[in-house]
Order: sequence, then C-alpha cells, then structure tokens
Amino acid sequence: MLLIYPPISKPCEPPIGIARLAGALYANNTGFDVIDANIEGIYWLIKNTPSLGDRWTMRATKNLDVNIASIKNGHAFKNMARYKKAVYEINRLLIVSQPGQAIKITLTDYEDKALSPVNSHDLIYAACNFEKNPFYVYFSHRLKNILEKKDYKTIGISINYLSQALCGFSIIGFLRQNYPHIRIVIGGSLITSWMGNKGLDNMFGDLVDYIITGPGEIPLLRLLGKDIKQGIKPAPLYDVFNRDPYLSPGFIIPYNTSTGCYWGRCTFCPERAEGNRYIQTDPLYAVHELSDIIDHTGPCLIHLTDNAVSPAVMKALIKNPLPAPWYGFARANKDLTDMDFCMGLKRSGCVMLKLGVESGDQSVLDMMNKGIVLEDVVGALENLKKAGIGTYVYILFGTPYESKESARKTIDFIAKNHKNIDFINCAIFNLPLNSPDARGLEIREFYKGDLSLYGDFIHPKDWGRLKVRRFIEKEFKGHPLIKPIIQRQPPFFTSNHAPFFAISQGKVC
Repeated sequence: MLLIYPPISKPCEPPIGIARLAGALYANNTGFDVIDANIEGIYWLIKNTPSLGDRWTMRATKNLDVNIASIKNGHAFKNMARYKKAVYEINRLLIVSQPGQAIKITLTDYEDKALSPVNSHDLIYAACNFEKNPFYVYFSHRLKNILEKKDYKTIGISINYLSQALCGFSIIGFLRQNYPHIRIVIGGSLITSWMGNKGLDNMFGDLVDYIITGPGEIPLLRLLGKDIKQGIKPAPLYDVFNRDPYLSPGFIIPYNTSTGCYWGRCTFCPERAEGNRYIQTDPLYAVHELSDIIDHTGPCLIHLTDNAVSPAVMKALIKNPLPAPWYGFARANKDLTDMDFCMGLKRSGCVMLKLGVESGDQSVLDMMNKGIVLEDVVGALENLKKAGIGTYVYILFGTPYESKESARKTIDFIAKNHKNIDFINCAIFNLPLNSPDARGLEIREFYKGDLSLYGDFIHPKDWGRLKVRRFIEKEFKGHPLIKPIIQRQPPFFTSNHAPFFAISQGKVC
C-alpha cells in the first residue's frame, strides 16, 4: 500500500495521522510506503521558482540555502527579526512560483481564486484537470517513478485541511486516469468533518473507491483484509518519514493521547457539532509509549496534538517525565492554579501550553459554556510564567454572545495580564453550521460550496465580521501592551514554532 499526504500544510513536522496508519500497517505485517508530498512538493516549488528579476525574489533565491539552514540549526530562533527574514524569504519563492495566475501558494496555504475547496464540483474539476495543478510536474514524476517499481493495489490519501483539498483531488485524478486498476481510499480530519456534516456517498463518483472517517487504522486494515490483532493499538511509526527536510531545528514528533475533547461542551466546538466521541488512551500507557518513541527517534520536541491534554495525562507526565521537551493544548482549569502542579509540568518537560481563553468577559464564557473562570486563568498564567512554561493564548472575537463592550473587556484582560502571556492567536469567530450557536440565528453563506462547514450570521448585537475586524486591527492589535505580544507571533508556523522561542531562544536540541 502507498500512503500520500498532499500539499499544503505546515511543513515543520510529519503528519500524525499517517504515522498512526503506518504503525498499524507495520504491526499487522502489511507492506507499505509513505510519500509526504507536502514537504516534497514545497521543496520542489522553491527550488524551481523562476526569477522575476525583482530584488526581493533575487535575494530570496540567493539566501534560500542559508535561510533553510538557519531554521534547521536553530540560529533563526535566537532573534525574531532574523527568523522573520528567513521565513518571509522562503515564502516569497512560493508566492512568485505562480506569476500571473489565480493561484496563491504560501508555506501554510493554497488558494485558487477560480476553484473552491468546499465545492464538490470544483474538486471534481481539479481531479479531471490535474495537469493544471502547480504541483503536477512534481507529483506526476514522483508517482510514476514509485509506481513503476512497485505494484500497489491500494493508495490512501490523507486530507486534513482545506488547503490540501484541491491538490489532494488533483493527485486522485492523476491516479485514476493513469492507474485505474489501483484502489483509491481517502481519509483525514477534513474528510471526517465532511462525512459528519454532509455525507459524501457517491458525491465524487468513480474518483474514490472508499472513504474512511475518524481514526483510520482499524477500517483500513479491514479494507485490506487483515486479521486485526486484538489488544492495545500499535504505536505510531515515524521511521517512514525523511527527517531532514522539515523546517524545524530538529525532528518534531506529533503524538495524540486522545481523540475528541474531554470537555466537549463549548457551544462553538466543531467536535461537538460533528458528534465526535472522546476516546482517551490509558494515560500511563501513552506516556510510556511516548517515552519509548523518544528513545528510538531522538526528537528535539514533542507536539501533543490532543484537542486538550487531559489532567490525567498531565499527572502521568509529572510522575514520568519525558526525555524530550513537549507542548500542547490545555484547558485553564484548577490544576494550573496549583504552583506545585505547574512546577511538576516543567520538570516533566513541558515548555509551552496553548490555552483557549477566548474572551475576557466572564458572562460571554458562561454563555459559551466554556467551563473556565477568569480568576483561574489569571492564576494559571501567573504560575506558568513563574514555572518557566511559555503561554500561547487563544482569543476569539465575534461570537454570538459578544458585544463591543465585551470585546473591550477582553482587551482589558489581556492588557492586565500581558506580562504573563508570551504569544497570542487572535481569530474571528466562524459559526459551525451544526453547532448549538447556529440555532435561532439568521445564517448567511460564508463559503460558497456544498461542503462548507461554517456560515456567517446576522449578529444579534450588531457586532458583525467587518466591525470585529476593524476593532481587532485598531483597538486590540494597536494597544500598547498587546502590540508587542502580537509582534512575537512566528509568521506562518505560529504555535508550531513558538516553543522554540519559549525555550531559551531556541536552544532545544
């Protein structure tokens, strides 16, 4: 079997979904290969970008190898200005790779003004016209070379983000036309969301043979006719990835101890809207398995990809510290108001926690059923700062419960606690169409397409997207105590690279 991960997603670490599928196939004696077409395709584009003759592009071309090396050896992380220069120059080569076309490619996104990734007809068009895709020369040669050497019966394509959809279907179209005998299977978090909200049966006709939703290990093995070994699921396998190309100062291991969210009650949560169940691996088993993986792979950083790392897992980590630094998403609950608990997290290897604060107005949090108290958030931020653990705070403006006055309370909260906040992710609310928040609201089309998962709405408090966007740019980002935090945001890679700044200016490895 061949597993493919299409462009574009952040090229800083291997995909956890493919790693878990690889582990399951290996444990069940099934031959397979993996192509991370995302990182390979990005390198192919930046190495083959035509020169436009402008100074920026010429400088970016000249400095390409130096910029890539500075990210990989960690030197770029010692100075934010140096880091931004390196990242923006690398990204420049992706942007100019499609001169005069409707397609815009960056290190983290793929945008086609003519085709929408949430329109099934456009996805089919991309598949039928695969030679128009910017990555066509790369993936056609890559796939021809490997398919000439091995006779694969099944090819699986993992599509997790909208930025991967059009490229993923272009690859599907190429395979279907040139290798019609090969069975094509698609899966990934985006496919799972579409199935949960829309249903995809027969939507893509003969392009796709099978669709797998949710964790794909068992369904894939069953599809391949394997007798599934009973017991605890196999560990993810990372040896199948080429460690060298990823744009990070060392090999990052993504690992999840759970699927779904253990809280699962926020009104705006996509997990709740899609009805995804929470499944937690035994915390002690997960920690021991992760320690074994670290001993085998020697990573520079562990990325816990759980929607929220549970208190039980944190306690297991405190009792069994990892031999590598780690970071992940967490809820600002009572545990983090305990200084001893935070110091234990530090000793366990924790270098940064991402905290979904969302609002500085307690009444808004209560109506969102967020389940956190701002007083606890303040205590958590103070303790994490004292413990030497970085904080990456998520703020969400424009929810149905927020007013301009509520938004200003968020500014006041962030400003008051600015010394204890290292990074901020500020976003405008997108309404999941199947969420409780959608009830009673006048919904408008947000993305044009039959596969759209989100919608716009008439805000009940006259606090629409345009007003929110202006507020963020002028009042929030312009606040003298908040502006320096905003400026610390690593462009493109955001929270995936933030830990390297949180750990002694990038001296991780």
